[in-house]
Amino acid sequence: MKYSIFSLARAAFSGHKTWQRTWRDASPKDHYDVVIIGGGGHGLATAWFLASEYGIRNVAVLEKGWIGSGNAGRNTTIIRSNYGLPGNTGFYELSMKLWERMEQDLNYNTMVSQRGVINLYHSDAQRDAYARRGNTMRINGIDAELLDLAAVKKMMPFLNFDNARFPVQGGLLQRRGGTARHDAVVWGYAHAASALGVDIIQNCEVTGFSRDANGKVTGVETSRGTIGAGKVGMAVAGSSSRVAAMAGLRLPIESHVLQAFVSEAIKPLLPNVMTFGAGHFYVSQSDKGGLVFGGDIDGYNSYAQRGNMPVMEDVCEGGMALMPMIGRVRLLRQWGGIMDMSMDGSPIIDKTPVDGLYLNAGWCYGGFKATPGSGLVFAHLLARDELHTEAARFRLDRFRRGAVIDEKGVGAQTNLH
Repeated sequence: MKYSIFSLARAAFSGHKTWQRTWRDASPKDHYDVVIIGGGGHGLATAWFLASEYGIRNVAVLEKGWIGSGNAGRNTTIIRSNYGLPGNTGFYELSMKLWERMEQDLNYNTMVSQRGVINLYHSDAQRDAYARRGNTMRINGIDAELLDLAAVKKMMPFLNFDNARFPVQGGLLQRRGGTARHDAVVWGYAHAASALGVDIIQNCEVTGFSRDANGKVTGVETSRGTIGAGKVGMAVAGSSSRVAAMAGLRLPIESHVLQAFVSEAIKPLLPNVMTFGAGHFYVSQSDKGGLVFGGDIDGYNSYAQRGNMPVMEDVCEGGMALMPMIGRVRLLRQWGGIMDMSMDGSPIIDKTPVDGLYLNAGWCYGGFKATPGSGLVFAHLLARDELHTEAARFRLDRFRRGAVIDEKGVGAQTNLH
């Protein structure tokens, strides 16, 4: 159904008994033009762009659980485009522009809140690095402001500015950054894709690939039978290595747990998204009042959706260094997502060496903010068999060529960068 003030009024007068399902819970057909493995934000966004931008509507999205049960529902909901290296700069700005029109495109309230993202700096050297990044952003038409200490104090007077070890000196602000509701993004793409004829098939785990005599992928083996496909796209985040191994591929990716946390609700405190420059800590405040925050990945390979106490302690220490008063706030819940950590901290969007199989992976910490941009460029690759101009540097062979995009050394082994 189409959502509007009129549909809301009609449903209200009926006692809210006339609402229809947001998307169709489809059963698999024998064959599709494109099968996308992974019913998270990236997979569903790809399906919607295939149908809406490229006219390919005989598409299936396969999810082994329920849509959004993976990383799409296990993140800290931050959106931003404050990147400084060629490849990342244009791509994440493309994604930001898509965030800004998402609710109109999908006819769904994804609760995009452009409250701003500020990266705090704590030394002269860090200020200079942020200035370079901010200048790069502005050269590329992206908003950026370098704030001094007085401006940060006016914006966030509650910070511990007198911390002798980590003195706050200023910050790099992107006002267009902010947050979005992760569940609503998944539901919105499912709603819009389903309306265009895409089949969203839940509880359908891929167990292998069908291939012809020449080795080309012709479909997938699933827990609900064999499904034929003209092309198969993988968008399975932390499970990328396991799914690729079914096709005989070994990817330059490691899977690590990234924890996220939510505190009990408190009165409005944070006006924006804030990151700690002297440690790995980022935080925002949800509409319900809880502090939503996270930090580093756990330092070992894992496919478990849970984390470790030492990392939890490290993340909370970062928060306490900035805002000692939150030490009295109780932690409400914690969860973990499985990160597909590439070796340079940047994504991979490319055809694989296996004919008919396409890869969308390696998003590291940045998967959620990339959701709409990832969907568009991956749909372009699947539809045209060529890389989108904003994804041209995300090729799989860049590691062999030495063309890495090492934005901040946030790959799986940051100590080696």
